[in-house]
Amino acid sequence: MTGITVSSRGGRGARVRVSLRQKLPLLAALVLLWMMLWGSITPLTIVTGVVVALVVTTTFYLPPVQLSGRFNPFWFAVFVLRVLVEMAIASFQVALLAVGPRGRHRGALIKVDLHTRSDFILTGTALAVSLVPGSVVVEVDRASTVLYVHTLGVRSPEEVEKARHHVLSLERDLLRAWGSREEWEAVRA
Repeated sequence: MTGITVSSRGGRGARVRVSLRQKLPLLAALVLLWMMLWGSITPLTIVTGVVVALVVTTTFYLPPVQLSGRFNPFWFAVFVLRVLVEMAIASFQVALLAVGPRGRHRGALIKVDLHTRSDFILTGTALAVSLVPGSVVVEVDRASTVLYVHTLGVRSPEEVEKARHHVLSLERDLLRAWGSREEWEAVRA
């Protein structure tokens, strides 16, 4: 079997041909997720995971994800380490807000225009922002690659800009590890 025909969304009968080779990473990830959900690695779990993954990928429309073809393991490890350190530090900061003196804690909803046009980088940036306690992505405008981020502990316009810069720096670090050369060069300066 060289390819699977999938109906495209909004295409009034138009068909987009997606090869099994292109779908293989998604199928493997879905099978792995299935095994993690069931908490076991048995032949039955693997077979049912493959069946469910095939049904999901052939039944539902999934927009194509364009990968840059560029991956730097060193900078990706630096990015992951940065997010882990920020998670630990922010956990203490949020805990101090929770147990500190009662009062009104200010937050802000911040619009962040990302530089990327890649759904993959947009999603990775949104995940990294939401993993760090004290900030959460409340909306994503995929068409214009804008994140709306709610951040705790913001008291001044300078802190709003600091939070916006923080999101952009996460995007920049992810672009350095996984983005296209053109996007990396655009944010590098």
